[in-house]
Amino acid sequence: MREIVLDTETTGLDPLRGDRLVEIGCVEMFNRMATGQTYHVYINPERDMPAEAFAVHGLSTEFLASKPLFKEVVDEFLAFIGDTPLVIHNASFDIGFINAELDRIKRPVVPKDRLVDTLLLARRKHPGVSNRLDDLCSRYSIDNSRRTKHGALLDAELLAEVYIDLIGARQSQLILASETSDTRAGSFGDTPRRQRETPLVARVSDVDRGEHRAFVATLGDKPIWSDYLPPAPAAAPAA
Repeated sequence: MREIVLDTETTGLDPLRGDRLVEIGCVEMFNRMATGQTYHVYINPERDMPAEAFAVHGLSTEFLASKPLFKEVVDEFLAFIGDTPLVIHNASFDIGFINAELDRIKRPVVPKDRLVDTLLLARRKHPGVSNRLDDLCSRYSIDNSRRTKHGALLDAELLAEVYIDLIGARQSQLILASETSDTRAGSFGDTPRRQRETPLVARVSDVDRGEHRAFVATLGDKPIWSDYLPPAPAAAPAA
């Protein structure tokens, strides 16, 4: 199953009062494992950056002035997220800004039934305590030392790690669902074996095999390793 872990940065707290999206970061997961595929973009909000927001993420008006508008990156963004579930911390905030930008350019908004809100998951699992992203990183021993300021891609990467622990999928990363059992001689019980969906292509070519056979032929009739081979069975007596 494909999922997208998503985070945003903005100019403020309320898109209905003129605040705009300035950064999107996405991390792709497949079967609850990060694939290494990401999407990241800075966006020109077409307005100034309030000091309070700048203190959070460090993105200045001058820096963002040369970045593309949301309408210029929307197709690439929508193609990356596809129709997969979106894993977001405090999802109503981020999706509120994304849908405000989509509505502004007359594009269909993202439906709420696609959202997986990790803040709600955390509140159910850890009631009565703070469940900010930093708190969850600390709780699950996830290194967030690089998070000196908020950044959409870094926060999405951290949230992907947190999400795996929140749903109890950490162990499933070590044992594939599609395993078979192999009983080894002298072992107790079955040992799970990881199976590749597509077997690896052999890296030894026919030319390599031919060269090896030619080399072995140069070693004579009595190579040293023949001393360690079991004796050949005696021929059956003639009738």
